[in-house]
Amino acid sequence: MTTSRSDYLGGVGAYPGGVSETEATSDPTGPAPDDVEVRAVVDPATVRRAPRYRAFFWTGAVVGIVLGLALSLYLVGSPSGAALMKPGVYVTVLTAAITLGTTLLALLVAVIADRRSLRDRSPRA
Repeated sequence: MTTSRSDYLGGVGAYPGGVSETEATSDPTGPAPDDVEVRAVVDPATVRRAPRYRAFFWTGAVVGIVLGLALSLYLVGSPSGAALMKPGVYVTVLTAAITLGTTLLALLVAVIADRRSLRDRSPRA
C-alpha cells in the first residue's frame, strides 16, 4: 500500500480547506489594474553600465592568491628565509593577507566604478 502526501493531511488536499496545490499557488485576483508596461516607463537608450561585483571579487582573489604565493615562496627561498622555523605558516599567512588586500582593493575599484556610472546618468543642467 502506498501513501501519498494528501493521506498524511487528512485525505482532503495539501492545503487547508481542501484546496489543491495548484489552486493555492495561483493568484485569484489576476494582474493588478495599475500595472504598466516596462517599455512605457524605461527609456531603452539610457542603460546603466554598472560593474559586476562577482567578477571584481574573483579577479581580486585570484590575483591575490597568485601574487601571494609567488612573493611568499620567493621570500621563503631567499637566504633570509632559511632562519624561519615553519615556512609553511609564513607562506599561508602572507598569501592570505595579500589575497585579502587585493580582494578589498578590487571591490573598492568596483564601488568607484559603480559611483561613476551613477554620476554619468545624472541630468545635466
